[in-house]
Amino acid sequence: MMRNLLIESIGVQNWTYILVGLTFAIYIGIAIWSRAASTKDFYVAGGGVSPLANGMATAADWMSAASFISMAGIISFAGYDGAVYLMGWTGGYVLLALLLAPYLRKFGKFTVPDFIGDRYYSRVARFVAVLCALLVSFTYVAGQMRGVGIVFSRFLEVDINTGVIIGMLIVLFYAVLGGMKGITYTQVAQYCVLIFAFMVPAIFISIQMTGNPIPQLGFGDTLSNGSGAYLLDKLDGLSSELGFAEYTEGSKSAIDVFAITLALMIGTAGLPHVIVRFFTVKQVKDARKSAGIALFLIVILYTTAPAVAAFARTNLIETVSNKPYASVPDWFTKWEETKLISFTDKNDDGNIQYVKGDAYLKNEDGKFDFSKPNFANANELYVDRDIMVLANPEIAQLPNWVIALVAAGGLAAALSTAAGLLLVISSSVSHDLIKKIIKPSISENGELVAARLSAIGAVCVAGYFGINPPGFVAAVVALAFGLAAASFFPAIILGIFYKRMNKEGAIAGMVVGITAMLLYMIKYKLGWFDEMLPDKSEWWFGISPEGFGTIAMILNFIVSIVIMKFTSEPPKEVQDIVENIRIPSGSGEATH
Repeated sequence: MMRNLLIESIGVQNWTYILVGLTFAIYIGIAIWSRAASTKDFYVAGGGVSPLANGMATAADWMSAASFISMAGIISFAGYDGAVYLMGWTGGYVLLALLLAPYLRKFGKFTVPDFIGDRYYSRVARFVAVLCALLVSFTYVAGQMRGVGIVFSRFLEVDINTGVIIGMLIVLFYAVLGGMKGITYTQVAQYCVLIFAFMVPAIFISIQMTGNPIPQLGFGDTLSNGSGAYLLDKLDGLSSELGFAEYTEGSKSAIDVFAITLALMIGTAGLPHVIVRFFTVKQVKDARKSAGIALFLIVILYTTAPAVAAFARTNLIETVSNKPYASVPDWFTKWEETKLISFTDKNDDGNIQYVKGDAYLKNEDGKFDFSKPNFANANELYVDRDIMVLANPEIAQLPNWVIALVAAGGLAAALSTAAGLLLVISSSVSHDLIKKIIKPSISENGELVAARLSAIGAVCVAGYFGINPPGFVAAVVALAFGLAAASFFPAIILGIFYKRMNKEGAIAGMVVGITAMLLYMIKYKLGWFDEMLPDKSEWWFGISPEGFGTIAMILNFIVSIVIMKFTSEPPKEVQDIVENIRIPSGSGEATH
């Protein structure tokens, strides 16, 4: 009894210091224990990771801040429309594991630019691939740094910028010291932390709301208040009453749903930080095993996310809608300090009017200005969708240690992916740019130093984008997938399955694809070409920036094949290599 009272007497912030401090100590300890002594250790963990460890590390690498923090948040606001993230990201991993990973592993190169440079027998192809890898990775890592800043800003009560800097220093330490070897075993620990942190509150709230301890089943169950109403029916009713679309109905056009889902799927198959994980195991069969293990571990979180979204949305509406602002719970005022939730009393009645519409006006950069209420509608509440998972345990009044556990899990998810991305950036610069193009005579020690210096530079750039992100976490990450789809996927798929594909076609396709995606993203997501961000009515074919990767990918394929038809075929030895990697035989260790 005394122990329970003591546990409950510890505040959220103290619990956060304890749990985050403990997990950070574990990550740093692993990095010191497994520090990289060679370039092979730094790039592919020595090529000797077991399938189980690699599967857990891949799952942690894959489930970023977008999966942990933002995916359930966007589903809680978009409802049915949010299913595109579930379908795209899960389906994409299956596509990567079955269609590409074994063949890339058998090819035996450390990085995606390494594969493209050798398969297309060209330094120019390698250089273009390096630029694409850097663009994809920097866009993706911006989302992770944003996630880190959100967690720190609320639970350690520092501003988001300071939170990003703290996260930068932590990930820099174990990424630079341990390389892929340190990152791999750190990610094993991070998977355990993030999945425990995601599932515990989900189970608690499922029991609380429906009496069912399995969130995936509680999501479609009746409420435990004796009304006999189903959770989703109640959420549909609450949404309709406030002027929102019904939660279980979609508002996106069919073409946009298709485009976003496909862009996320094929973008997954082109993500360099996930692909490189399949080079850390000994054999091709181990790559297949680790892919299967990772898929199972990923599904645990992905099938729980829709339930968490519905729980969070229902609790939020019931807690704040039409309630006196003077009596809001402590969690509300704490999150207000981060500017991720904000109330403006437009009608001076002291109550929170939460209905459809923007509570505030936007500046020219498309971000809300909290000093300018939008009197064109009655809504008085702004809620950033990225807080839904993190605030969910507080809204549901769960124990303080559970609230802090979610903070530790969010950091684990963000830092695990950030570390993988930083390694891709550093290896692209040191191995593919310096070693293979600029200075082939560089020593192994010199290459290792270059890799670590590249990681330091990369984390500084990543921190800047984390402080100045172009949107919420899931949207930023979706743009990274679009860039990967537009650039890498056609070059990789044609490089594996089409012997006739040559360097001219691949280079032209990558340049056209990545350029098209960048221009669309800059115009319709960042608004650089206009004084104001263009309205969605101006989207080409009604396709959002998150889905335009599909169009850019199609352009890439068309340009690649057309250019290939009018240029010479690849050398005989290259065609023989392509033929060989599709033969289902065993493979030894990756070669430098």
